[in-house]
Amino acid sequence: MTTIMVVTMIALLLLGFPMMVPLITAAVIGFYMMFNGFGQMETLIQQVVAGIRPASLIAVPMFILAADIMTRGQSANRLIDMVMSFIGHVKGGLAVSTAASCTLFGAVSGSTQATVVAVGSPLRPKMLKAGYSDSFTLALIINASDIAFLIPPSIGMIIYGVISGTSIAELFIAGIGPGLLILLMFSAYCVLYAVIRDVPTEPKSTWRQRLSAVRLALWPLGFPVIIVGGIYGGIFSPTEAAAACVLYAILLEFVVFRSLKMNDIYAIAKSTGLITAVVFILVGVGNGFSWIISFAQIPQAILETVGVNEAGPTGVLIAICIAFFVACMFVDPIVVILVLTPIFAPAVAATGLDPVLVGILITLQVAIGSATPPFGCDIFTAIAIFKRPYWDVIKGTPPFVFMLILAAALLIMFPQIALFLRDLAFR
Repeated sequence: MTTIMVVTMIALLLLGFPMMVPLITAAVIGFYMMFNGFGQMETLIQQVVAGIRPASLIAVPMFILAADIMTRGQSANRLIDMVMSFIGHVKGGLAVSTAASCTLFGAVSGSTQATVVAVGSPLRPKMLKAGYSDSFTLALIINASDIAFLIPPSIGMIIYGVISGTSIAELFIAGIGPGLLILLMFSAYCVLYAVIRDVPTEPKSTWRQRLSAVRLALWPLGFPVIIVGGIYGGIFSPTEAAAACVLYAILLEFVVFRSLKMNDIYAIAKSTGLITAVVFILVGVGNGFSWIISFAQIPQAILETVGVNEAGPTGVLIAICIAFFVACMFVDPIVVILVLTPIFAPAVAATGLDPVLVGILITLQVAIGSATPPFGCDIFTAIAIFKRPYWDVIKGTPPFVFMLILAAALLIMFPQIALFLRDLAFR
C-alpha cells in the first residue's frame, strides 16, 4: 500500500498537478486499500475537515492579511530605511542591511514570500548599483527571507504546533535565538564578500538622518512589540496577537500613514483569501493523508526499517533534518510539515526529545529547503518577482545553504540556542 501511495504522488507531481491533488489521491487510494472499498468514506472526509478546525489556525490568515497590508503600504520601506541609516555605510553594510531588513520584516509578517517582495523589491536595485553581483544579491534575498520562518510570527511554526500539539507561544520565542544566529552568520559573510570584491560603501547618514529614520519607523516597530510583548506579557494568545496585528496594520496604513485607500481593500482581501484558501486546503488534505498513514502504522514501519528508533536522540534529530531538508527541495513546506511530522512523531516520543527543539529544527530545515534547488518555493517566488532566469537565482545559493546547515548542526549540538529564551519565559 505504501509503495502504491508514494508512486501515485510522484507520478501526479511529475504530471504537473497542484500538490493537493497528489495528496488527496494517495489518501483515497490508501483508504480504499485499507477498508476494501469506499463504504466508510465519510471518515476520511471528517479527518480532512478536522484538519482545519483547530482555533489556532485562525492566526494564519490574520498574519497573511497583516503582511499583505504592510507590503502594500509604507511599513516595509520605513523599516528598511531605519536599518540602512545605521549600517549602510560600513563595508558590506548594504548587504547586511538587506539581511537585517529581511529579519525585521519577518518579525512582523511571518511569511517568506512577503519578505522577498517587501525587502527584495527596493533593495535589489540598490545592491546591483553598489556593485554586488546579481547572483549574490538574489541568493541573499531569498535565503535571508527564510529567517522569517524562525522569527515570530512564523506560519510554519503555527502549522507544526497544530499538527504536533506543541505550544505555539513556546515555538515562537524559541525561534528568536536561531534566527539571530543565522542573521549573524549571513552578516559576516556579507562583510567578507564586500571586502574581497572591494564593493564601495554607501554614504554615511548623519545622526539627524538616523533619528529621523527611527522616528518614521517607530510605528512599524510596534508589530514585534504586539506579537512578542503581547504573547509573553500574558495579554494575548498567538491567535489574538494575529488579530491585533491586523487591526494595527489597518490603522497604520489607512489612518496614520494614509498610504492605502478604501478601494485597495478589495485587492488585499482577494490576495489574502487566495493564499489562505491554498494553505487551508493543503492543511485539510494533509490531515486526511496523515490520518491514513498513521492508522495504517506506516510511520512505525518506515522508522523500524531505517533503524531510526534505535539511533538515539541525536540520530533522530539528524534523520529529521535530512528528511525535511530533502523533502522541501521538491515539495511545498506546509505539505512537508503536514506529512512528515506524524511520521517522526513516534521516534520523537520514544527518545524523549523536546518537541519545541524538534519544531525549531523542522522549521529551520523547511527554511533551508525552501531556498534550495531544484524546486525550493522561494526560488520561484524570486523568479516571478525579479524576472530573472532560474540559473541566475540559484547560482549564489551554496554558501548560504552551507551556513544554514551549519546553524542546524549547532542547534543539535547546543540546544540552548533555541531553548534558553523558552526556558526563561516558561520554566
